[in-house]
Order: sequence, then C-alpha cells, then structure tokens
Amino acid sequence: MDIKQNSNMLKNEEVNIKIKLAFLWAAVTLCYLYGDYFELYVPRKTEGLINGDNLLDSPMKLLFASILLAIPAVMVFLSVILKPKLNRILNILFGIFFTAIMLLIAFTSLTPWRSFYVFLALLESIITSLIVVYAWKWPKN
Repeated sequence: MDIKQNSNMLKNEEVNIKIKLAFLWAAVTLCYLYGDYFELYVPRKTEGLINGDNLLDSPMKLLFASILLAIPAVMVFLSVILKPKLNRILNILFGIFFTAIMLLIAFTSLTPWRSFYVFLALLESIITSLIVVYAWKWPKN
C-alpha cells in the first residue's frame, strides 16, 4: 500500500453498543417532540387544545401519555448505565413496542395535513427498529 494513500485514510472508531442505543433513543425522542410541535400547526388543533376537545382530555390520559413518552427519554440514560443483559431486554421490548405504536399511528394518519406525522412516524419506526436490531445483535465478550 502506498504511504501517501495510507495517510489519507480516516480512522473509524468502534462505537460502544450502549452509546449507539442511547443516541438512537435520543434521536427518536427528538422526532416525537418535533411531531407533537408541528401538529400544533394543523388547522383547528390549537382550538381543540383551548376548548378541551382533544385526545388528551382528562388527567388520567395526560398522565398515561406522559409515562408513555417518558420511556424513550429515560432509555437514553438507561441504555448507558444498565448492565448488558437487562439493557438488551429493555431495548428489544421497548423498541418493538414503540415501532408497533408508530406504525399504527402512521397508517391511521394518512391525511394531507398529517403527512408530516406519517413521515415522522415512519422515520421513528425505522429508528426503533434499529434499536431492536442493535440490541438483538449485542456483541458477546
């Protein structure tokens, strides 16, 4: 190999599986936030928020939604600190769960004003599927 050619090659460091999973959870959490924010621009959405005519119209529904959406955010941290066996199990279970939810949302949101939501839901499904794949293929010692 030519010395000059060798000096131009960039080193590709191996990224720890825990860091990969944490960043994937961070990415999907940001997509969830963007989707909810952009939804405020859908006609009559803010009107429904003001008059209480919306999906989260009770304290229990708000609590349930908060718990549900706290999981991906907390998985950013848990993916880094948990021991491999439990880490792998939680990433696979939550990854499958959130992939299924987002695919359901994508296919029930097929309207022109929700096309952004379908796009984000499909992107989120890809990200959570990657979480499952990476966790499933967790490197052995």
